Amino acid sequence: MSNTTGKQNDCAWESLFQKYEVLSHIEKNGSFIVSATQMRAFREPRLMAKIDHKINLPQIFTDNNLAILPISRGEYIIAHMEAYHPFQTLDRMITKVSLPAHIQSLDASHISSEAIAINCALASGILADFLEDEDLIATVSGRMGSGEFAFGIQNTSSDAVNQITVANAQVEIDAAFEGIHSLSIIEAKMDLAEDFLIRQLYYPYRIWHSRISKPVHPIFFVYSNGIYHLYEYRFQNPTYYNSLDLIKHKSYSFEDTNIQLSEIQEIATKVQIVPEPHIPFPQANNFDRIINLCEILDTHELSCEQITEEYAFDLRQADYYTNAARYLGLVDKRCSDGLPSLFYLTAKGKKIINSNYKQRHLAFCTAILQHEVFRKVFIRYMDLGVVPTIQEIVNIMHGSHLYSLKSENTYKRRSSTVIAWVTWVIRVTQL
Repeated sequence: MSNTTGKQNDCAWESLFQKYEVLSHIEKNGSFIVSATQMRAFREPRLMAKIDHKINLPQIFTDNNLAILPISRGEYIIAHMEAYHPFQTLDRMITKVSLPAHIQSLDASHISSEAIAINCALASGILADFLEDEDLIATVSGRMGSGEFAFGIQNTSSDAVNQITVANAQVEIDAAFEGIHSLSIIEAKMDLAEDFLIRQLYYPYRIWHSRISKPVHPIFFVYSNGIYHLYEYRFQNPTYYNSLDLIKHKSYSFEDTNIQLSEIQEIATKVQIVPEPHIPFPQANNFDRIINLCEILDTHELSCEQITEEYAFDLRQADYYTNAARYLGLVDKRCSDGLPSLFYLTAKGKKIINSNYKQRHLAFCTAILQHEVFRKVFIRYMDLGVVPTIQEIVNIMHGSHLYSLKSENTYKRRSSTVIAWVTWVIRVTQL
C-alpha cells in the first residue's frame, strides 16, 4: 500500500499483518493476539488500536471482515467479530430545557468538551428527565481496570459465537450517575457517526454489573449542533456482547429550535444567487455531518488524515465533506509544499457556527439556497408537494452551470445530494 493514501494506520497494520502472518494465523486458529509492544514497532499503539467506528477500520480489517478488541492491559484480539452497532433514531422531537437562573459558570451556548456538555445536561435536568431519577449523584469516572470476565461475540464469517476472556484491560468511563434505583454509565461524544463501538458501553457495563446489585444502564450521549442526543441501551444477555437493544432515545436543546417553513420560503424568494465555485459539486448527503465538521474545525484546523483518524470519516468521506463545506463557503484550505492541506473555517463559517440555533440553521439554509440548482429544486418541491424526480433535478442541474460535471451518470449520482440537502432544509422546520 502506498503512503500517498495518507492513511498511516492502513500502512502500519498492513506491515504488521505481513510480518506476523496474521491472516494465516486467524485462518488456522480463529484469532490473533497482538501486543502493544508489537504494534509500537510500526506506530503508537493507542493510535493503531483506537477504532471507534466501523468506517475507521484499517483497509486490511475491512477487506477481511475483522475487528480488534482489548483483552488485557497490553494485548488485543483480532478476529472475525461484530464489534459495532448502528445508531437508531426513535424520536425526532426536541425537548426545550434551560439552566437554573443561579448557574453562572456554565454557558450552554459554548460547549467545548464532552465534560462540559455532561455538566450542562446534569444542571438543566436533562439527565434527570431521561434517566427518570431526580436524585442523581456523580460517581465513577476516568480510567480503571476491567477485572476479569468472559463473553461471547458474534462471528462475522459464520453463525458461530466467539468466546473471549478479558483480564484487567483498561476501561475509561466518561461519567456515571447513580440514583435510587439504578446506575447509569455514560459514553459521551461530540461528533456524529453512523455507528459506535459496543465495547465503549459493554466493558464498563460488565465491570459494574458484577459489583453492584442495582441495574446498570448503558447510556450513549452525543452533543452536536446545539442538540443533546441520549440513547439508553439494555444488554438482554449480560454475557453476550451483541445482545444490546435500544430502549429509549430523546433529544434536548437549550435553544429555540422552532423554524417556520415560511421563513425558509422567504429566504428562497429573496436570496441572491452566487456564481458556481470552481469546486467539485457536492457528493455529501448528510448535511448534519457538514455542520458537525464545521464544529470540529471551529476549534482547530485539520488535514484530511487527521479528520479520518479522530472522527467517523474515512479518507474518501473526509474529502467529500470538506469539499462540500468549501462549496458553500464555510471551509477553505491552505497548502504548504510537501505538507498535507489543512482545512479551516472561513470567516463566514465561524460566524454561522457560533450563532444561536435558529440563526445558524437559517444561515445554513441561505448558504444552500444561494446556489441556483438547490433554490430551483426547493421551489419545485414546494410547488409539487413532493420531491422532484431525479430526471427533473438533472435537467435543472444541466441548466445551472455546474463546475466539472460531465457524464450523465455523474449528474444522476450528484442529484442525490441535491435531494438530501433540500430535504434537510425542509426538515429543519419539523424539529
